[in-house]
Amino acid sequence: MAKILVVDDNMINRKLLSVLVKKLNHTVIEAENGMEALNIIKNEKIDMLLLDIIMPVMDGIDLLKILKSDSEFSNIPVAILTTDDTKKKEALNLGACAVLIKPFKESDIQAIIEENLK
Repeated sequence: MAKILVVDDNMINRKLLSVLVKKLNHTVIEAENGMEALNIIKNEKIDMLLLDIIMPVMDGIDLLKILKSDSEFSNIPVAILTTDDTKKKEALNLGACAVLIKPFKESDIQAIIEENLK
């Protein structure tokens, strides 16, 4: 069982993703923005992130840059979930393991989680 951090400023999206992750028998932690997520990551062992891009305080791209530039956290798979298709290439170039454009299918989330937690 893995510990997956779901980061999205939209509570409905967070809860939906949490339900999907729990169905796959993983532990879920939720954060509302990148800064809150970073604090969690520094204090807990996280196996994977499901990360929104557009958020207040610290957006997903800034958090991705921080994680991928720090050797302690750079190996954590980060899947980007966003409505902003223009950020897809940037997120992949920064080291995201996948980018899903909202709305997405439950099977897409499941496949990304299973692939990246092997």
